[in-house]
Amino acid sequence: MSASHQDATLPEDVAALVGVAQYETVGEFPVERGYIWTTCSSVENANPLFWDDEAAEAISGGPIAPPTMVSVWFRPHHWAPGRTEQALPLQVHFDLKQRLGLPEAVMTDNTIVFHEPVRPGDRLRTHQVLRSVSEDKTTKLGTGRFWVIDVEYRNQHDELVAVESYTGFGYRRPAA
Repeated sequence: MSASHQDATLPEDVAALVGVAQYETVGEFPVERGYIWTTCSSVENANPLFWDDEAAEAISGGPIAPPTMVSVWFRPHHWAPGRTEQALPLQVHFDLKQRLGLPEAVMTDNTIVFHEPVRPGDRLRTHQVLRSVSEDKTTKLGTGRFWVIDVEYRNQHDELVAVESYTGFGYRRPAA
């Protein structure tokens, strides 16, 4: 949705961000088998694609990470050498809450479209794209705006591996 189709009450600086890639981030560590096995073990996922190299070779040309782990590679560690601020995932969401004066927010929808498989050793990078911001809406939670944010993931070969779309609702609670 272009800025010209946005609600006239949406601040111009917010409307100007629709469709713009923001917060390009490179994963803090490469995709690695230990995380894959720990994740699969925690949910008792015995799929041989993630455990058996011969099966993985026959099925997908080699080992891959479970597709649903795509965001794991970007969950920031709470501490890292030289970091002066805590890293937040989905920063565009927090920016919108602050800029629009909406102290509360919930995610109302999340979908992921998978493309190329993520493989051990990959170094992934991501960016966030604000796709749309609604006009003011009133729900049982309060009055605010819905927004859609895409998180695009690429590997070191610039191949698209996934697009995760979030719909959030930032709002103010009604006065008591």
